[in-house]
Amino acid sequence: MEKKDEDLKKAQMLDARARNISHNVRCTECGSQSIEDSQADVAILLRQLIRDEIGAGKTDKEIYSKLEDEFGETVLYAPKFDMQTAALWLTPVLIAGGTAAGLVYSKHRQRTNIHIMALNLIRGVSLTPKERVTILDVLIPPPPPPQGVASRFRRWLNR
Repeated sequence: MEKKDEDLKKAQMLDARARNISHNVRCTECGSQSIEDSQADVAILLRQLIRDEIGAGKTDKEIYSKLEDEFGETVLYAPKFDMQTAALWLTPVLIAGGTAAGLVYSKHRQRTNIHIMALNLIRGVSLTPKERVTILDVLIPPPPPPQGVASRFRRWLNR
């Protein structure tokens, strides 16, 4: 009885492993479905090949590499990170980083320009330190109101 239970658990684990691998492999005939979801002849043969490889004691990486060698890199849903795909993987990160850096720089430049203009205005005039601080406070605009959902809701309620 225990032997049957162990064999059943082992068979279930192997089946779950085969299904997991099959979900990550694209059907070469359909293209848009995994071989687990496809009913094409090629998908059925690939599912059987995966089960045979698991039965032979191969690891998931070995199975993926065998499928990639036989059918090309496009058979896998998750492409590898290499020099050919680096642009695809890194472009969104570079765009987001460049945008953030541009926004920070423009905000910094805007604040710096206001200070320079204020200092140029008061450069030739003899003022006390308190008067200088007052003029800088007057010339520097207040920060813009927050644009979040909560602040818009509060302004709507105050109408």
